[in-house]
Amino acid sequence: MEIAVLLVAMAVSVLAFTALADRLDFPAPLLLIAVGVAGSYVPGVPEIHLEPDVVLFGLLPPLLYAAAIQTSLVDFNANRRAILLLSVGLVVFTTLGVGVIVHALIPGISWPVSFAIGAVVAPPDAVAATAIARRIGLPRRIVTILEGESLLNDATALVALRTAIAAMSVGVEAFHVGQEFLIASVGGAAVGFVVFVIVAKLRKLITDPVLDTAISFVVPFVAFIAAEEIHASGVIAVVIAGLLLGHKAPVVQTAQSRIAERMNWRTIAFVLENTVFLLIGLQAGWIVADVSESTLSAGRIAAVCAAVLAGCIVLRMAWVFAARYLLVRPGPDPSTGIRPPWTFTLILGWAGIRGVVTLAAAFLIPEDTPHREVLLLIAFTVVAGTLFIQGLSLPMLARRLHVPSPDPMEDALARATLLQQASKAGYKVLKEMEYDDQQNVVALVKQRIEQRNFAAWERLGTQADTETPSELYARIRLAMLDAERARVLEVRDAGQVASEVVSEVLAMLDVEESMIDIAQASRAELQTEYSRVRRTGATCEHLQSRPVQEVEQEPSPVCQRCVDEGLTWVSLRICLECQNIACCDSSVGRHATAHFRDTTHPVMQSAEPLEDWRWCYVHHVTA
Repeated sequence: MEIAVLLVAMAVSVLAFTALADRLDFPAPLLLIAVGVAGSYVPGVPEIHLEPDVVLFGLLPPLLYAAAIQTSLVDFNANRRAILLLSVGLVVFTTLGVGVIVHALIPGISWPVSFAIGAVVAPPDAVAATAIARRIGLPRRIVTILEGESLLNDATALVALRTAIAAMSVGVEAFHVGQEFLIASVGGAAVGFVVFVIVAKLRKLITDPVLDTAISFVVPFVAFIAAEEIHASGVIAVVIAGLLLGHKAPVVQTAQSRIAERMNWRTIAFVLENTVFLLIGLQAGWIVADVSESTLSAGRIAAVCAAVLAGCIVLRMAWVFAARYLLVRPGPDPSTGIRPPWTFTLILGWAGIRGVVTLAAAFLIPEDTPHREVLLLIAFTVVAGTLFIQGLSLPMLARRLHVPSPDPMEDALARATLLQQASKAGYKVLKEMEYDDQQNVVALVKQRIEQRNFAAWERLGTQADTETPSELYARIRLAMLDAERARVLEVRDAGQVASEVVSEVLAMLDVEESMIDIAQASRAELQTEYSRVRRTGATCEHLQSRPVQEVEQEPSPVCQRCVDEGLTWVSLRICLECQNIACCDSSVGRHATAHFRDTTHPVMQSAEPLEDWRWCYVHHVTA
């Protein structure tokens, strides 16, 4: 009963303080670790020792898998050099550097023990860093690299730690270290790929989303344990399985299964990630109490903890700048066409925040190791120090350096373009199909596709005081959905229809309402965070030969054909061939498209204030 009460109390605390952090616009990981530290000194709060097996076998696999299935394999591959240099090169570099610091400051400590604590504090945990990065809107390339680094660096650190622990009792040659790393990486990748193949084949045979999601709950543990059983890296196995299954999900899973899995894993990751930071804080009391019995002086202990914390920060900064200018030399970002500036590198270096793996790995150091209590305090200091020093200052640093956040308008433009290209492929299939359409179903299909595409284009509108057709539709349909749901609930309460049927109808209404809510939230974001559209990365010969033109806003441009016909428009477009101004497809007249059909002038540009994106009618791409 005491354990049950403790778990419930922790869960309530995590939810309450996470909600409070959200209200205060404060990073939840930092608040939770502070609450945990304070709680460790509160009388009556039981002393909680974070066992390494609980973290490495219970928490790490699902956290890694939840991150891996949401990580783009394409983005991961595009940034693989930077990710590998951080997850392998930087971990080794930090392990050696911290080992030298510890060996110099703690009298009589051996080199294997020094390198062991170096391996413990080497891997950053991107859970906190990416949570802060997304909250303040860091560039996606930085977030991708941080996530990719965190997926693989634990494997490097654990191999280095195990090697150092083995060297405490017997000598270890450099060849043995290389062999261990090769077995861990290749073996882990092989296990992860095998798990992916098996699960992918099973998913093609399964249509029940509940069963499919239940299988996904088992995958990270199966991959991790199978790899560890053959002395390979369970971390790499989970990451490979998660990356591949996430990448192939649209092919091997049903739509319902994908929705269910995505929501379930978001919930699991939310609970585990925030619980982890509360647990980190709860270790403070007993770790500090154990250090008070150390034979080392308080001044030396404080000095070595501060030196290691500073070393972790400085070593990372030195490595990322050296890697950028000597090894990587990154090319233009595919989303912006601009080479990342030095400020990106500085932010990437400053985001090296440590987490629960560092603390759990410290407990793997044998209990008879000299000054073990000091080594545990070092690990805790690095975790807490990086969380508060770097975590609190990261938003301010990003603002001071003017690091650009992802442009919501550019995302809306890319979304509309992609939907248009998808529709083109769908229409091609429609032309090739044979059907007897006596009920005029094809016209209804085309109408729904057009409505979907028009809604995507309407999100680009920046006039907050103008209600677009999609917004009018949303307002009307939401009111209707409320009435429809109320009537269904009346029928349910009267017991006139089977509960299963009622649940199915309510679910249909919920799906439709959620789609409208998402569209409205995106529109609101564009109106509040609007910035000038740059480019989406797509191009063609027509777009290349017709550069952006400045549109005269005085007097305000109008669609003359709409004026002549007594119609209204949503947004205006200008032909870059003849400067004709006409209304967009979301408008009633659709005169911009009509102009293209009459003249075959291929490129039009937005004529709205501050917008400079262009559209090619021939290739269905924007720039």
